[in-house]
Amino acid sequence: MHEYPITKRVIEIAEEFAKKNQVDEVKQINLVVGDYSGYVGSSIELYFGIIAQDSICRDASLHIDRVKPKLKCRACGKLFERKPFSFTCPHCGGDGEPTEIGKEFYVKSIEV
Repeated sequence: MHEYPITKRVIEIAEEFAKKNQVDEVKQINLVVGDYSGYVGSSIELYFGIIAQDSICRDASLHIDRVKPKLKCRACGKLFERKPFSFTCPHCGGDGEPTEIGKEFYVKSIEV
């Protein structure tokens, strides 16, 4: 349910961008959504279709680039995706620690 207000804000950002550039149609909105951002891409897509109907984004497509979370090995420093029930680095066997990768949420670009 918390995807509704964030989707509404994404549409507002696109509308502001279009007005600033003196165009009256948004063609595509590109988002980056990390798997650990707290937002579900499919819910954003669902709400986008509903909210955009009464806006200049009504014919726009929404493209979401998902970012999978990564750990950073304390021993070798390499980034890796965590396997279920394990924090072990596949490169050296060291312990991985959480990073900010996978927590992203932002508008990457807007095409008008």
